Amino acid sequence: MKIRHSGIVAAVAVSALALAGCSGSASGDEASDSGPFRVLVTGAISGQGSLAANAQTSILATKAGVEQVNKDGGIGGRQVELTVTDDGGDATKAVSNLRDAINSGKKPDLYLNSGPSTVSAATLPILKQNKILSFNVGPTNDSSDPAQFPLNFDLSPSPTEYAVSISRYAKSKNYQQVGVIHGSSAYGEAFGKSMDDALSAEGVSRSGSEEYDVAALDMTAQLQALKNKGTQALVIDAYGAPLGYLLSSLERLDWNIPLIGNTSVSGTPLIAKPAPEGALGTRAASNLVMQVFPSTVYDAADTAVNTMVDAMASMGSIPSTLILADNYDPFGLVAAAAEKVGSTTDAEELAKALENQEVLDNAKTAFLPRYHYSAESHAPNLADDGYRFVPPSKLVNGQYGNPAA
Repeated sequence: MKIRHSGIVAAVAVSALALAGCSGSASGDEASDSGPFRVLVTGAISGQGSLAANAQTSILATKAGVEQVNKDGGIGGRQVELTVTDDGGDATKAVSNLRDAINSGKKPDLYLNSGPSTVSAATLPILKQNKILSFNVGPTNDSSDPAQFPLNFDLSPSPTEYAVSISRYAKSKNYQQVGVIHGSSAYGEAFGKSMDDALSAEGVSRSGSEEYDVAALDMTAQLQALKNKGTQALVIDAYGAPLGYLLSSLERLDWNIPLIGNTSVSGTPLIAKPAPEGALGTRAASNLVMQVFPSTVYDAADTAVNTMVDAMASMGSIPSTLILADNYDPFGLVAAAAEKVGSTTDAEELAKALENQEVLDNAKTAFLPRYHYSAESHAPNLADDGYRFVPPSKLVNGQYGNPAA
């Protein structure tokens, strides 16, 4: 990943939503602890396929987060006013929308995106220049570096964090001779390199790493190479159609081997759809466990997550997994920071407060159980309890493992 996407309401480029009792809209651009707390979220509303579906889930999560924080009194006593903009997954459009918002005299207090990482890379310098606090679902090489972007916080873990979690899981299963197959995308290449390092750090022996072209329709050659090296468990990175081709290639090889899919796999819709339209129930998928967050797995006892899911479902269909629901959490995080600071107007002070673990522990979040931002890293830095490994199943409201499926 970070492959973040989706589809939402009507065919409008910009939709301003004043949710749950906003006080009057302040004019001008002067910082004030009165008036609404302005939040701008961008997503590929007019995108195609998975891009649109993932954006819809992201924006539904944003709306649910707004609803919840406004019920709790807002951010620093200010009700949140949400504006949704359509970037079509195009970084140039995202930049244009952001500049329009800044130049309108109603500069956002907080900016959120729905991915992909190209949108993050294009907008982060503008956010930095204009001193706007932001949360990001599409990490770039330096988006979590406070020295580069002190006012940005990544919501999604980095490829390195994902790789460490998978390597620890492999070690817990006593797997050795673990192979890795990954795509030729920037993310896939970063993930492949991170897996090599993480497996080595955990003392898990590696059989090899193979890269496939994301435009390819067959991965048999790469899989055969890994099989010939004595691979006993295989880590796979694949999003969208390539996942189907990869699983089909495994079946053609008649290779029954434990598979560990990263979040690109668990975020691919076809893995939750029965064959022949999807991969669920196929022989290759029966060997698969997928990396997810706790919120992506149904738990009747998890009140915080169930509140989030119910709020999202009440606003519209959740078309993709809750791995795309990152944008629910920024509102609880910023509310906790504002309580610590005693004000909502200084983005730098709010960012500093978000580096305080006590503030993070007090934040009402659901997408991830907890965050570990620091002065050295604005990545979530999840502990092992921040991940689950589950088999494929049908999705109900974006979650795996629901007995109602």
